[in-house]
Amino acid sequence: MKRQTLAALIALLLLTFPVNLMAERADYCVIPLPKSLTTDDTKTFFLHSGQGISYDAGNPEIARNAQFLRTWVREITGVSLTLTPDDKHAAIRLNTGLAADKNVKGRKAKNKKEKRKAPAALTAQQQEAYVITVDGSGIEINARMPIGLFRAAQTLRKSLPVTQEADSVELPYTRISDEPRFAYRGAMLDCARHYFSVETIKNYIDILALHGCNQFHWHLTEDQGWRFEVQALPELAKKGSVREQTVIGHNTGVYDGQRYGGYYSQAECRELVNYAAARYINIIPEIDLPGHMMGALHVFPNLGCTGGPYPVCTRWGVMNEVLCAGNPETITFLKTVLGELCDVFPSKYIHIGGDECPKTRWKQCPKCQAKAKALGLKDDGKHSVENQLQSWINHEMESFLQARGRNIIGWDEVLEGGLTDDGIVMSWRGVKGGIEAARQHHRVIMSPTTFCYIDYYQLRDRGLQPDAIGGYLPLSQVYSFEPLAADVLSEEEQKYILGPQVNLWTEYIAYPQHLFYMLLPRLDAISEVQWCYPGQKDFEGFKSRLPQMLKIYDLMGFSYCRKYE
Repeated sequence: MKRQTLAALIALLLLTFPVNLMAERADYCVIPLPKSLTTDDTKTFFLHSGQGISYDAGNPEIARNAQFLRTWVREITGVSLTLTPDDKHAAIRLNTGLAADKNVKGRKAKNKKEKRKAPAALTAQQQEAYVITVDGSGIEINARMPIGLFRAAQTLRKSLPVTQEADSVELPYTRISDEPRFAYRGAMLDCARHYFSVETIKNYIDILALHGCNQFHWHLTEDQGWRFEVQALPELAKKGSVREQTVIGHNTGVYDGQRYGGYYSQAECRELVNYAAARYINIIPEIDLPGHMMGALHVFPNLGCTGGPYPVCTRWGVMNEVLCAGNPETITFLKTVLGELCDVFPSKYIHIGGDECPKTRWKQCPKCQAKAKALGLKDDGKHSVENQLQSWINHEMESFLQARGRNIIGWDEVLEGGLTDDGIVMSWRGVKGGIEAARQHHRVIMSPTTFCYIDYYQLRDRGLQPDAIGGYLPLSQVYSFEPLAADVLSEEEQKYILGPQVNLWTEYIAYPQHLFYMLLPRLDAISEVQWCYPGQKDFEGFKSRLPQMLKIYDLMGFSYCRKYE
């Protein structure tokens, strides 16, 4: 009888406190590192299956974030939570009650004549702010807006032990207060040199969201393939997306003999726009112009200076064949393409490329020279006639896009003919172009090859890694990047730098496994550059936090570089 009573008592205890016996412990030292973190390791809260996540049932956006969190907790720990809307006693509580201005909130006027000042508009960073508190009552997440709840849920997700089989999770008491440093936190993927499936791009977006990125720059057109469907020009993607074969290696002159193609329908693009938006990521599409256009010239040879023929390129590099600046049909074509691009992508930023556009054909083309003369363009010693001609095209595209409420982004070559008034410079040939643009009070995205080109090798020993375009960009160098160039820019000029971005070009990357190998863990490094202030950063501390992220990659099935320098 005593044994039966004891067994019953133990069973009752297990039912009541199942979490405390086989609990895995959380660790809040995540990537990117939160702005403020205070932990009391002597006290813990236990999260176990059957507990609830509370949220505002009347807000579909918050409900979606609660569902994300529920899914992530189950995937990482095995703990299965329930969704319990508007439950003040739930184990996890999502709230949008974070005060925007603690100095103003609750302050009373000194006299009846005093008028309270209207609160200042929230910055983009403040909109993403959140506070996580873990104490005896559970886990409370407060944010000003739903996007902050999403960022907090990602932090909590990365804090959890990667076990998949936990009976419970032990969470030390903590208070995390966080918001990002930069408003723009981007990553680019080139799907023009090599086409990647919609599912792979969704995985890419998921990885960006995990790291707090909010901009996905999608490179869609190239000499080697046109990947965006233009419904008014149906042959453009159907024919312009296909090359007859692809060079093997680094322009060896040996080809694989295999036709290669693929493009994204507008329906697929909209699907990806919605998928990214649910994860608070904006997709910035890029149609590179007026160079890198062999995919288009193949279908419309009349748009070139020589009339063609123009085969879709089968090798890598910069081609002399570009859109004819003197042909009025060129502007009509570009407006048709960009018009449909705006219909599909709601992004306020549209990338028009502008890089690596040789002027060889323009110098020899009667139409181009006649157009330059009609525009009154002259070599002023700083900007050549042909560079000014490209700026004229940029102005035309900018005016067209501004009428649709959009701003253009261009690679730093757009400075060479004189920058358009509202154009944003993406500085890739070092930081010099970005510094020059910021001094002119133009907005800048810093993306220099020396810190942000993750198509470069990440290990010195090339034999230990897949093929890459060249160069050497180890994890430590990415982590060391400081985008503000504070040593040469004034505080006022630094305000024009929106943030940093990494770029993944795919001449030598044809498969998803290779893609994610190049991305990870260098995306971890840039995420701390994008999110954290310089005083927070410490490479040795960063490396100590990296193994947790690698466990998550293993769980998600992503390849990554297992050595780092």
